Amino acid sequence: MDSDGTHDARGTHATPVPRPAAPPQGSAASPPGPAAPRGGAPSPGLPPRPAQAPGAAPLPDGASFLAWLRAPRPAAPPGVWRFAHRPRPEQEPEVIPTRQLLSGALIAFLVGWLLWSLLWNGYLGGWWVLPLELFLPDAWIYTSDRIGNAVVWYGYYTVIVVAIMIGVGRLGRWSEVWRRFVAPRLRRPDAPPPPPAPEEDPARWPQLRAAGAEAAADRLAADARAGLMRDVDHARIARAWRSVRAGRSPLAVFSDAVVRDGAGACMHPSGDRDLPQRAARHDLATAQVRIGTTVDDPRNPYAYRSTGLALGPDLLGTSLLAVGPGGSGKTARVVWPLAESLCLGALAGRAAVVVVGAAGAGLGPAEDYDVVVRVGQPDSLYDLDLYGGTSDPDEAAAVLAEALVGDLVDPHPSGDSRRSTTCLAQLLGPYRAVHGRFPSVPELRALLDGSPAPLNALRKALQQAGQDGMIRELDARERQLGHPGDPGAVLADRIALLDRPAFAPFFDTSGQTTPFSLRALDHPVRVRIDLPERGHADASRILARLVLAQFTASAAAREDRSLFVCLVLDDASGTVTPEAVRRIQRLRSANAGVVMTLRTLDDVPRPLRTPLLGAIGCRMALSGLTPWDGQDFAEVWGKEWTEARDVTDRQIIAETPLGKTVHVLRRVITGNAPTARAVTVRQVERERWSASELAHGVPPGHAVLSLTDVRGEYAPPLLVDLRA
Repeated sequence: MDSDGTHDARGTHATPVPRPAAPPQGSAASPPGPAAPRGGAPSPGLPPRPAQAPGAAPLPDGASFLAWLRAPRPAAPPGVWRFAHRPRPEQEPEVIPTRQLLSGALIAFLVGWLLWSLLWNGYLGGWWVLPLELFLPDAWIYTSDRIGNAVVWYGYYTVIVVAIMIGVGRLGRWSEVWRRFVAPRLRRPDAPPPPPAPEEDPARWPQLRAAGAEAAADRLAADARAGLMRDVDHARIARAWRSVRAGRSPLAVFSDAVVRDGAGACMHPSGDRDLPQRAARHDLATAQVRIGTTVDDPRNPYAYRSTGLALGPDLLGTSLLAVGPGGSGKTARVVWPLAESLCLGALAGRAAVVVVGAAGAGLGPAEDYDVVVRVGQPDSLYDLDLYGGTSDPDEAAAVLAEALVGDLVDPHPSGDSRRSTTCLAQLLGPYRAVHGRFPSVPELRALLDGSPAPLNALRKALQQAGQDGMIRELDARERQLGHPGDPGAVLADRIALLDRPAFAPFFDTSGQTTPFSLRALDHPVRVRIDLPERGHADASRILARLVLAQFTASAAAREDRSLFVCLVLDDASGTVTPEAVRRIQRLRSANAGVVMTLRTLDDVPRPLRTPLLGAIGCRMALSGLTPWDGQDFAEVWGKEWTEARDVTDRQIIAETPLGKTVHVLRRVITGNAPTARAVTVRQVERERWSASELAHGVPPGHAVLSLTDVRGEYAPPLLVDLRA
């Protein structure tokens, strides 16, 4: 299947994943309706047919959709919500206090009035009329024509008054008074922007017209005006068009599909054109989801203050780590909106998402996903492939060893699980050579335990098949049994956590079922995996490491990387291993990313905290962080040069009546006592956010977030209100 989702390819393994069958005709789930009379006329007394399916998202109004489509989305720094964004200057303009500004404007007006009064009444002499007498003839100035005389002299007076007003207006900052207090009250509501030129109107699809697909562009424009197109439809068709431009799909097939189906062309394999409900604000034109608003705080750069903060594939491609205690909003305000955005991206044919969390963690309804794997629940319609859909024993052994004992490896970045991988490969290779499949969980446990019966049976089958190379692998495994340092015993203990009655229907390798495999990430699939947290915490951590290892291996092995793939781990406790850190670093070049949440960095071994924070581009510290966790974030965010101002105020004591009067006037104007101020300015290097500020200065519902996109552009740590 092309990654744009234009073809129906639901296979996620060797054969397609089983999907829920439609209820039979006439069943209780789908009662047969009354037959319509001949000719197609509705039967009398029947209610009118609904315009859309029950529970489906309502169609947007044509005008509102066109307004959304034509809204400006200017280029902005990383993380800025670009929809209708108004860029701000990089540096904050100097703002004079209101009391001081109005007092200065009033005093400047009084000074100008006094100056004109002195000139008009002759207290300053008549020198100010000399330019008029020098440059104009006497016949113009001294004439018996009263009208001409008045025009000349009063015109000159007007010039002098205007010059005085300009001078005192600049001194009193009248222009700023106008901008801050008068203009906002006189401003009329902004008129809607004029429609763009036809050759630049995105609603007319000029790129299709330029390529000769006039009929397809006309059909899409008509559907947009009629309100038959959603933002997901526009993003999906735009994605399909990019696939045509890249040469992966023929233009004729695309044009025929659009002319025939209109806004419903290039449908996602599930047939969905939108999610039933949305919990966050999304902009499918930029693939952004808004998660909050940057606080108007001096610690934030001025260009970011009071702007919407949004995340998209360009940022998630460097991976995201969110750390905060329970109740700080990791799931509801970060994970769920991101998962919802990626699900919309999958419906648009440009993303695939795997969401992993505990059952009932609030990761969205099951209707938002194509595949929901409920591990440990008998009613689960889908199974999970223990070996990741691979047929290579060495690759399967590496992934399975990472899942089983990755957390027991030396936590230093140089640690690895090669011995465990070799141990598993010595069993998986011979078993597959004989049976054509990998062993099930009970069979693998028996082989790792070193039970004589299964090992002898495997040896006999290898001898009959003439697999001499695999016999040597089995001999090497048997020689290591019982030796000090043999990883087989530890692997057997770990695999025993999955060999429980609750997991008996899962991880089937006999071929009777088709488990879901992460090899399906070549398609725009939406997957949710519910882990059995209660009573099986250790097994849940093993499964989380298994999914992470399979995801990183599958994402890096894709041939077509135009589809963005993302793994969302709602709780990554126990999943961070040296191998996981190395694999996460490689995802950026594979157009993939990982979203991880932790309650505390103590869930990560101390030697891996710095490598983890260095491997991930987007780091989020939520409110309620501990000071020792804040110290790790403060170190990775580093320091910056800032201007430190040391101000010393010394009150001035007036002794003369005139001095006291001046001091009273100054206090009335400025609101402060007259002081002599000494200012010392120096450049110092300080932490962007200290551990104490992160622990005690982040309000509830807020977070400090630094961003890095796949192009290397960087946004410093920002204080964000996740509730806005």
